[in-house]
Amino acid sequence: MNLFEYAVIRFVPKVEREEFLNVGVIVYCASGKFLQVKYLIDEGRLTALYPAFNMDELKDRLQVFCIICKGEATGGSIAQLPIASRFRWLTASRSTVVQTSPVHPGLCTNAQQALERLFDQLVSLDYE
Repeated sequence: MNLFEYAVIRFVPKVEREEFLNVGVIVYCASGKFLQVKYLIDEGRLTALYPAFNMDELKDRLQVFCIICKGEATGGSIAQLPIASRFRWLTASRSTVVQTSPVHPGLCTNAQQALERLFDQLVSLDYE
């Protein structure tokens, strides 16, 4: 079993109201050198709740999470940090329209499967 950490990625359209919708999950597993994010932008649902919000802005912000996780050069100096530091930077508290939950630990044998399971449980609208 491997220790992993995860946080839920939240869309917070009006930061002052502290209302949010879960839109993604980020998982970090040191032993597997795994850092990955999975997200879903359900434009119909988000637009119904927050019609004035620019969905392109949300897409851009979530794409930055992916770029930093992969360590791509386009992610700037943050993306060049060691994997643990990238996870900590992405999950740091911030007052913006994209925030993360507190970090939670877990155990897994496969970090990719853990990411998929968490996404299904915490984000996907198809979860039963």
